[in-house]
Amino acid sequence: MKRAAIIIAMLGTAAASFAQDKPAQNAPASQSAGQAAAPAGKRPPQAKTQPEFDAYKAAAALTDPTAQEKAAADFATKFPDSELRPLLYKAVMHSYQQANNSDKMLEIGQKILSYDADDPEALLGVAQVLAERTHDTDLDKDQRLAEARKNAQRALVTVETDVPASGYPPEQLNAFKSFLRSDAYAILGTLDFNAKAWPDAETNLRKSIEAFPQQVDPIAVFRLSVALDMQNKYPEALKYANQAVDLTKEGTSAGDAARKEKDRLTQLSSGGAPAKN
Repeated sequence: MKRAAIIIAMLGTAAASFAQDKPAQNAPASQSAGQAAAPAGKRPPQAKTQPEFDAYKAAAALTDPTAQEKAAADFATKFPDSELRPLLYKAVMHSYQQANNSDKMLEIGQKILSYDADDPEALLGVAQVLAERTHDTDLDKDQRLAEARKNAQRALVTVETDVPASGYPPEQLNAFKSFLRSDAYAILGTLDFNAKAWPDAETNLRKSIEAFPQQVDPIAVFRLSVALDMQNKYPEALKYANQAVDLTKEGTSAGDAARKEKDRLTQLSSGGAPAKN
């Protein structure tokens, strides 16, 4: 979920609109005759009282992840049945993600899933950490990787059913869902990549890139290049290696890996035979 900043900004606006205006009193169970049908997806979360809404706004205004986490915990203690608890914790999860604190990101993602086991953002947050941070030496390696795959696959289902549709302009809603689908396929592709299941990695990484072409994940592009390389599909592998180079900076781990892969494939295309990575 390396492209999250633009989506987080969008979600902040949408999340505010979910909770704002007035606390929910008794939301109508059905619509009056003549009204248009409600959009698909869950009903947006709402505050039940003005004090709950005020406390939510105060907590949501924080930006430091440690302070956000404490405020979310305090809010959850004071309003233990509030629908807004996952919103606050999702902001915390994204802040820890931006801070590259994977342990806390995993912890908070699991907290959100304890409130809503089908939340696609939390499913993907947990899956991402498990996919990227599980090592061969971990005693629970198989369990962690199986959970990552299950969560990513589940998110592909719940992105269609559990994302509140009201509160978003249609273009933002579609972009958000496409972003989540892209992340889900990137995680599945990463799991396949790490298992050296090259054809499966190719399929899922292609789907990731195609799902959200507006902002392509450079790591997915690089891994697709390698997956193609490992299947001796050199011309197409070089195409994606070039794209990965264009999307990354020299001197970064991703950028250096992309340039190394490009050099290898360029040498192959000129008649050389360098060893595979």
